[in-house]
Amino acid sequence: MQAVKMYTTATCPYCVRAKQLLQQRGVQAIDEIRVDADPQARQQMMEITGRRTVPQIFIGSHHVGGCDDLMALDAEGGLVPLLNG
Repeated sequence: MQAVKMYTTATCPYCVRAKQLLQQRGVQAIDEIRVDADPQARQQMMEITGRRTVPQIFIGSHHVGGCDDLMALDAEGGLVPLLNG
């Protein structure tokens, strides 16, 4: 299974929903980077993604986007194949 990295904050409901969906699809470990606790991490996230909102989700080296992007990918049947690499 591909590595999953997610930029999050502690109180973001979209972050919680994205983590739940990933766990339902078999992801056991998420490298979670809390941007509310680390302003440099938020700056790095914005430089990499061009976005300011969380979550920002990476599967392997692929930037999926946010929670809505992840859910759309799953609805299209693309999430599990991406996770399986």
